[in-house]
Amino acid sequence: MALGSGYFLMDILKNKVTWSIQQEILESCEKRDLPLADALKEKGLTYDSLRYRDYPGSVMQHGRSEILDDEAKLSGSIPAISFFSGAGGLNIGFEYAGFDNLVSIEINEVFCNTLRHNSPHKTIIGPPDNLGNIREHEQVLSLLENIIGTSKPFEGVFHGGPPCQPFSIAANQRFSKNSDKFKRQGFNDEETGELLFDYLWFIELFRPRTFLIENVSGITDCDSDGKIQTELDKLANHGYEIAPPRVVNAAHFGVPQNRMRWIIIGTRAGKPVDFPEPDTEVTPCSDTFSRDMSGVENHQTRKHSAGSIRRYMQLGYGARDKLGRVDRLDPNIPSKTVIAGGTKGGGRSHLHPYAPRTISVRECARLQTFPDHYVFTGSTARQFTQVGNAVPPLLAYKIAKQIRRGL
Repeated sequence: MALGSGYFLMDILKNKVTWSIQQEILESCEKRDLPLADALKEKGLTYDSLRYRDYPGSVMQHGRSEILDDEAKLSGSIPAISFFSGAGGLNIGFEYAGFDNLVSIEINEVFCNTLRHNSPHKTIIGPPDNLGNIREHEQVLSLLENIIGTSKPFEGVFHGGPPCQPFSIAANQRFSKNSDKFKRQGFNDEETGELLFDYLWFIELFRPRTFLIENVSGITDCDSDGKIQTELDKLANHGYEIAPPRVVNAAHFGVPQNRMRWIIIGTRAGKPVDFPEPDTEVTPCSDTFSRDMSGVENHQTRKHSAGSIRRYMQLGYGARDKLGRVDRLDPNIPSKTVIAGGTKGGGRSHLHPYAPRTISVRECARLQTFPDHYVFTGSTARQFTQVGNAVPPLLAYKIAKQIRRGL
């Protein structure tokens, strides 16, 4: 467990209101039609002062989470190009492993703003300066060659995770069962379904020393025609050793969250890259919620109504509030997958294990293993989107270290 986190959890336990006082506050709000946030403020309390019915009376010591903040960045300057950079999950992992992300390519301006905020001296191909759309092959090619030159092959690494929404069950089940979008569109998705093959086009053209492709595990369910393998076979003809796709759970690599990912690594380094060995046990999320939150960015919490708190506070570990479609996390096991949410709202799918409220952007970011110094810009809803769409930086870091060894 991180230094001091056990003591911080004891403080959480100690600073809870009693069950009877909590009931009085909720009843008063309902009788007076007073917002709960105002009532708590009047009494010098916060939502973290509230408790669940089954709130534990003692602190259980769970396994320590690995925290990327504790890792020293490895020295080195192996060049890398980041495709579909999003909010920077893969970028962070590769940078900590000693790679120099020369260029990040991203189509979403909100994500580009976060990348620029955290790495103001790095080159971003994306809005508002240009489209950042890799389907526009010639435009992106011209921009890339202006930055890294025209010589090929590229003696560095390409890494990227094409948008997973066409292949994700969770992303599509946000829609009505009567909607065409309820079923996964896969490669037939007009907007993003073919982006994987645009990425492979750039790999084939530049022939980087090593490449990484990341996506949801469901991508193979959508590939009944074997299109992915056909394209990978073309790369093998260019001298790449390509390891069979790996489907991994990030929770076996120090990430306090169940998150299944599909990963392919190809290299011209002479032999396949050894994938990092998974831990025999998964990482529980308890340590994430036992660490001090003072002074961190992106930690604004939702102002729930008294009625919502009444429902939430009855839930046991792992139980779901069906009306709000949120689950109380169990600190003894990994968190459920952090989600991105839809276009109209953020990914608030989880309730804090120790306080009957939804978790903040920063708490989601910690479940994803983003360093605390990394700031997400834009509206709160879009911050959730950025965090939920990302590759866990700690998982990226462990894979990137293996790639570095191979190079």
